[in-house]
Amino acid sequence: MAKDYYGILGVKRDSTADEIKRAYRRLAREFHPDVNPDPAAQEKFKEINAAYEVLSDPRKREMVDLGGDPLAPSGGGGGPQAGTFVGFQDIMDAFFGTQSARGPRPRVRPGADAILRLDLDLHETAFGVEAPIQVDTAVLCTTCQGAGTAPGTHPQTCEICQGRGEVQSVQRTFLGQVVSARPCSACQGFGTVIPHPCATCGGDGRVRTRRSLTVKIPSGVEDGMRIRLAQQGEIGPGGGQPGDLYVEIHERPHDVYSRKDDDLHCRVTVPMTAAALGTRLTIKTLDGEETVDVKAGTQPTSTLRIRGKGVPHLRGAGRGDLYVHLDVRTPTRLEPEQERLLREFARTRGEEVAELSKQGGFFSRMRDAFNGHQ
Repeated sequence: MAKDYYGILGVKRDSTADEIKRAYRRLAREFHPDVNPDPAAQEKFKEINAAYEVLSDPRKREMVDLGGDPLAPSGGGGGPQAGTFVGFQDIMDAFFGTQSARGPRPRVRPGADAILRLDLDLHETAFGVEAPIQVDTAVLCTTCQGAGTAPGTHPQTCEICQGRGEVQSVQRTFLGQVVSARPCSACQGFGTVIPHPCATCGGDGRVRTRRSLTVKIPSGVEDGMRIRLAQQGEIGPGGGQPGDLYVEIHERPHDVYSRKDDDLHCRVTVPMTAAALGTRLTIKTLDGEETVDVKAGTQPTSTLRIRGKGVPHLRGAGRGDLYVHLDVRTPTRLEPEQERLLREFARTRGEEVAELSKQGGFFSRMRDAFNGHQ
């Protein structure tokens, strides 16, 4: 008679796969040899493993429901060792709730994403541009249309694994005899072999080539940003769905402006007299020339703000600002008449300046005065 595998696990015949797994997990923990060293418990543990092996396999469970015993020699009643074989992964699945992906792996798989660097000028990142790019990537093989086979041929079932994509081996452990599986080396786990591969792609279903594209860069992009072009990456093996192409923006340094977010900064040097008296400056912005006023009495390190002359916002309306940082230049050499006038100006403001003489200057006189009081 066939064994009552449902009775061994203590579940009903209409139990779900999850209910069978929970029952096996509970009993396996109770009768595991590491927990229960009783010889009778070890035999019970083997029966539990055998019952779970059968009832967790839909085909074997169907055989049991029809009155058969899938573990019995030649289809007969089960012998004393009928339940000693169980996949190690099945035990891990039962204890930890994991599920192993078994069976042949598909030849058609999604393609990988690709990334491309694009160097742009400040004006291009600020206002956007349509830039031509060239991409070296994998595309569909037009000879076999992704099948990987020579014209008129087809993949054949692997004779080693019989299409399963994996081969099994039996090892004796403290749990009994454990069946382990590994990918078939003859077919690389595909379950099929290509005896006559495509001469163009060598059986991969794709070839590498250079493609020309045009990418639309929106206004306001920043250095380091990436623009995604959906399904413009590599085609997958076997003609699988292509990945995405990411265009990474790199902004070239500008000879005048530096950028911080959407604001621009530049430095302008003005003479000391212009800072004192006031003047007008003509600034070359991204849009053209702009005239700004420098107020009289402007101090060094002052900053002028020109609103709306920065970079357009990437999201939303408006633009950043342009900041003009002023460097006040002091003359390093003066003509005699210029020096006289400047000293006269200082005297009128009560800003006496010590006159330097050719005989040693200001610090020399201070030293002489100090020595005279000793």
